[in-house]
Amino acid sequence: MTRVAAIDCGTNSIRLLVADADPESGELVDLDRRMTIVRLGQGVDRTGRLAPEALERTFAACRQYAAAIKEHGAERLRFVATSASRDAENRDEFVRGVLDILGVEPEVITGDQEAEFSFTGATRELAGRDDLRRPFLVVDIGGGSTEFVVGEDHVRAARSVDVGCVRMTERHLVADGKVTDPPTPEQIAAMRADIEAALDLAEQTVPLREARTLVGLAGSVTTVSAIAQDLAEYDPAAIHHSRIPYDKVREVTDRLLHSTHAERAAVPSMHPGRVDVIGAGALVLLSIMERIGAEEVVVSEHDILDGIAFSVA
Repeated sequence: MTRVAAIDCGTNSIRLLVADADPESGELVDLDRRMTIVRLGQGVDRTGRLAPEALERTFAACRQYAAAIKEHGAERLRFVATSASRDAENRDEFVRGVLDILGVEPEVITGDQEAEFSFTGATRELAGRDDLRRPFLVVDIGGGSTEFVVGEDHVRAARSVDVGCVRMTERHLVADGKVTDPPTPEQIAAMRADIEAALDLAEQTVPLREARTLVGLAGSVTTVSAIAQDLAEYDPAAIHHSRIPYDKVREVTDRLLHSTHAERAAVPSMHPGRVDVIGAGALVLLSIMERIGAEEVVVSEHDILDGIAFSVA
């Protein structure tokens, strides 16, 4: 076993996994898994730059993660940065800050690489299950982008498109600098049209409708699962590999898109950093399910972070 550390820095959150990994058997034993909402992608869609306050929030989380990595004695570290830092003009400032704190440069990976890691992390445990039909469609709904990957044991096709919970919220649900609460029917319709156009784009590369099992990843999907199950608190064990029917996803999405900030914040399983963006994330998931005719989504707590950890090992 090799003790490794993996960091996934996305548009909305930054996550750490320290684990003992055996690439031969595919075993991954968690030692420390945590997530911090830093909203690195704040305003990037509008300004093209990473905001100073967003960088400082991210660097503060990196300092905490550096301490945890040292405490656990990880032998290797890989830091992967995704959508927001791909798009930003001042990404060099971000790279320098991470290097100073953690001693490694963040790898600003392509959408295809992101999809590969997501597929590996999500399906490694599912490969031997007879109750799930293949091929899998793995969907990773992030803050700035969504990755689509179709495959059986290996990736057959992948595509990243620029729809995510933060990007859709900032593009369609913000008026006069504030998130509309709740969104208007016109805002929801505009957001839905944007998502549908992105699905058209994804289908040019990825045969979405050939999938027989939809696997959903990342915070928007896991939060929808928690709400659908009416959990008293966010419980990863109850969420991991839960199977949420389409009707339940539609019900939760409708509820989120027609509730106020206060009502969403009062949901026991809701992370404070997702309150304003969860409606958009849920709508992305619902739109995907409708596009491919999925009867359910299999929810995974294991995703790109686990794929990064395996790549390090």
